[in-house]
Amino acid sequence: MLASVITGTGSYIPEKVKTNNDFSAHVFYDVSKTPLTTDPAVVVKKFGEITGIHERRYALPQHAASDLAAKAAEAALASSGVDPETLDYIVVAHNFGDVLNHANQSDAVPSLANRVKHALAIKNPACVAFDILFGCPGWLQAMIQAEAFIKAGMAKKCLLIGTETLSRVIDRYDRDSMIFSDGAGACVLEARQTNDQSGILSTCAQSHSNEEAYYIDMGCSYLPDNDPKLRFIKMQGRRVYEYAMTHVPPAMKQCLDSSGVNIADLKMVFLHQANEKMDEGIIKRFYKLYGVSQLPENVMPMSIHWLGNSSVATIPTLFDLVRRQQVPGFDLQPGDVVLFASVGAGMNINAVCYRC
Repeated sequence: MLASVITGTGSYIPEKVKTNNDFSAHVFYDVSKTPLTTDPAVVVKKFGEITGIHERRYALPQHAASDLAAKAAEAALASSGVDPETLDYIVVAHNFGDVLNHANQSDAVPSLANRVKHALAIKNPACVAFDILFGCPGWLQAMIQAEAFIKAGMAKKCLLIGTETLSRVIDRYDRDSMIFSDGAGACVLEARQTNDQSGILSTCAQSHSNEEAYYIDMGCSYLPDNDPKLRFIKMQGRRVYEYAMTHVPPAMKQCLDSSGVNIADLKMVFLHQANEKMDEGIIKRFYKLYGVSQLPENVMPMSIHWLGNSSVATIPTLFDLVRRQQVPGFDLQPGDVVLFASVGAGMNINAVCYRC
């Protein structure tokens, strides 16, 4: 049986730590560009209670998203033992390209995948490099595409990377800016002949792009008199939350049902690290669809408390940390079945069921 198997993972967690206390004296504004009357320290405290985020990582000034991607890629390749020259595809998921420190303009020419290929010094022209834009679910969508390439006989080895420097595109006068962070995660997905049913078992992807299309977009700063030509990431938090709670659990169920795996045999769920309360709500609703009210112990690892929301990088980074036993209480063994699921701008949703 030909299967798409993850043979190596890697991640790069930036060194710069930004704690919630760093925002405790900050002046925030609302959408009407009026200063919040609530004490900033209270705003920050409430933010931590709702999101579960206590600190996040920012890229060093000299690093762009493609630099983080290359570092994660090197770790994934080393973990897999794959010769970079034998790669068929390099796919990089991101949202904003390379944004230089203290700049606001996105740069994606050449593509970040081409930049990673250059950084890895890969000379093989048959190694095709391209980017994918799919919001926060971009890395999972890259995996879904790579799975299709492998099943179609178009590829045997794919390097899949999620990278982002959201700290370069946030409006620091918007309290939602505290959610976002920087980082990169990667994996090598290979075609393998197996007899143990390992690898990708099923996938699911959806796009809701009517009124939902603009729940997350780019907009002006909340700071009065700020340059209207500058755009920053903006999010309708309540609508995003309600959308995710409504649509993500059924998509996860569709994916798991397609795999033929019983809910009782699911070892872990790797959710996009967007908001602790949202993820907790999603996992509860997912299990409730199967009539399960009591969640299994240690079923949902999380990294949002100290890494924040690095968009496309959250799931591959978390998966790498768990594989390397860096998340206490979580350990993967051969044969374990996991479910990946994400939601983000578009609005897009996807899920992948995978047996280790």
